[in-house]
Amino acid sequence: MLGEDASEIWAATFHSACVRILRQHIDRIGYDSGFTIYDADDSRKTVAACIAELGQQERTRGFSMEKAFPDKAVAHEIGRAKDRLITPEQMLDEAEGDFRRTKIAQIYAAYQKRLRDSNAVDFDDIIMLTVQLFRSCPDVLEKYQNRCRYLLVDEYQDTNPAQYELIRLLAQKHHNLCVVGDDDQSIYKFRGATIENILSFDEQFPDAKVIR
Repeated sequence: MLGEDASEIWAATFHSACVRILRQHIDRIGYDSGFTIYDADDSRKTVAACIAELGQQERTRGFSMEKAFPDKAVAHEIGRAKDRLITPEQMLDEAEGDFRRTKIAQIYAAYQKRLRDSNAVDFDDIIMLTVQLFRSCPDVLEKYQNRCRYLLVDEYQDTNPAQYELIRLLAQKHHNLCVVGDDDQSIYKFRGATIENILSFDEQFPDAKVIR
């Protein structure tokens, strides 16, 4: 219906848009553009390998890392940390000596090293690394701020902190942001979504007009 003008519209999920950006610019943060994307099974197996490796240090004391830290549960916690843009170093600081949290932070660090050595990213890295790219490379951020002068985000009640920060960075130059959502329909808390993103939208963006 829009004709050739429609070719300028970029309609995508958060992850597909970020993969497109990373394929062009991920070398700026130390990866190769031909990176592999691990699925959930790949991630879980890699986490399991890290747990087994770290567990060798504990076996002499009769402690089983594999039993105490199931790979599926640890992979979930690492994913939720990435949803909050928390690095392994930050997770270790947050642990404040708590044994369980400290061990998960160590597994997280070992997991990220394995991904990096394999030039691979997991599903949760995709947005986190795009935010890292934008924060560390202002010229890349400005390119996409100008490319995406008007932003429309649907199902905003199901966004997480990493997605919020991505949107905030893209919108901070032109201030043309529209989000659509219903705080009664949030269904992805288990995947890291935070209802606060929509409830506090007019506080985060004071010039916003709310249409109910």
